Amino acid sequence: MIDAFGWSSIFVLVVALALLALGLGAYFLRESRDPDAAGLDWPGALSFTLALTLFTYGVLRAPETGWSDPLVIGLLIGAALLFLAFGIIERIVKRPMLDLSLFRYPRFVGVQLLAAAPAYAFVVLLILLPVRFVGIEGMSEIAAGRMMVALSAPLLILPIVAGLLTRWFSPATICGTGLVISASGLFWLSHVTAGSAPSALIGPLLAIGVGISLPWGLMDGLAVSVVPKERAGMATGIFSTTRVAGEGVALAVVSAVLSALIQSKLGASAAEHASAAAQQLVTGNLAAAASNVPAIGHDVLIQDYGHAFSALLWLLTAITLITAIVVFSFLGRTSSAVSTEDTDQLQEDEEMLRASKG
Repeated sequence: MIDAFGWSSIFVLVVALALLALGLGAYFLRESRDPDAAGLDWPGALSFTLALTLFTYGVLRAPETGWSDPLVIGLLIGAALLFLAFGIIERIVKRPMLDLSLFRYPRFVGVQLLAAAPAYAFVVLLILLPVRFVGIEGMSEIAAGRMMVALSAPLLILPIVAGLLTRWFSPATICGTGLVISASGLFWLSHVTAGSAPSALIGPLLAIGVGISLPWGLMDGLAVSVVPKERAGMATGIFSTTRVAGEGVALAVVSAVLSALIQSKLGASAAEHASAAAQQLVTGNLAAAASNVPAIGHDVLIQDYGHAFSALLWLLTAITLITAIVVFSFLGRTSSAVSTEDTDQLQEDEEMLRASKG
C-alpha cells in the first residue's frame, strides 16, 4: 500500500476496521449500568490526567537534560503530589471514578498487572524494533515491516485459541504461561546482536508474539469477571486506563532507560556530547550520533547500542517473569471467574459506602 498509494494510505484500513467494529459493537453489545451512578468525577479525572501527563513528560525530558534538572524534578514532584491528591479525592467523593477498595482483592490487582504487561513485553518493541532495524541496522522499511510480522502475526489467531483453551486450563495458567513464553522470547532476543542475519530474529520475535497473544485474548473478560456486574463499567474503565496509560508510560520509561544505558556504554570518550548522541541513537539517527561523537567509530556506536539494547531486554525479561509469578499467584486463587467471598465482600463494601454517604 505504501508503494502504491503512499504511507498515509495505511490509515484507510484502520478507518475501515474501526467502522466495522463500531457497527458490530452497536448491534451486538449490551450496556451494563451501575444503578447508583452519578455524574463524572471531574476532580478525580483531572488530577489523574495531570499527574500522568507531568510524570510522562518528566521521564521523557530527563535523558536530555539530566535527572537533576530543576524542571524534571519539579515535574516529578508535581506528579507525585497530584497522584496523592487523586487518592484523597477518590476516598472522599460520593461516587469515585476509581473505587480504591477494589485493590484489596488480589484477583483485581492481578488483572491490572496483566493489563500493563503487554506494554513492556510487547508494545514498546513495536516502536523500538523498527527504529533499530531501519535506523541502526540499515534495513529497508519494507524489510523491517516483514520482520515485525513475526512479532504481531500470532495476535491474529492465538487470542481465539486462548479462549478455547479455557475449557481445559484456568485463565491464570494460560496467562501466566504466555508471559513466561514472552519473557523467554525477550531473553532470546537479547542474545541476537545488532547486524545479525534476519533469520536469527524470527525465532525470538515469534516467541514474544505467541507468549503475549495468550493473555491478550482473555484480559478483557477477566477485567469484568472479578467484580459484581453492576460495577463492570468501572472495572472496564480501570482496565482500559491501566492498559493505555501503561503503554504511554512504559514507552517513556523504556526510552529513558535505553538512553541512559547507551550513554553509560559511550563512556568518557563521548565526553559532553554523550547525552545528545544517546538520544539520537534511541531515535535511530545513527549519522547524527556519529557526528556528535566523532572520536567513536561508526561500528563501535552500533556495538554500544547493541549492548545497551540487550541490557534493556534483560530488564524487560525480569519484569515480565515477575508479572507472570504474580498472575499465577493472584489469579490462580480460585478456578471460578470470581470467588463468592470476594463478590460478597465487594457488595458489603458497596452497601456500607451507600449507608455512610446517604
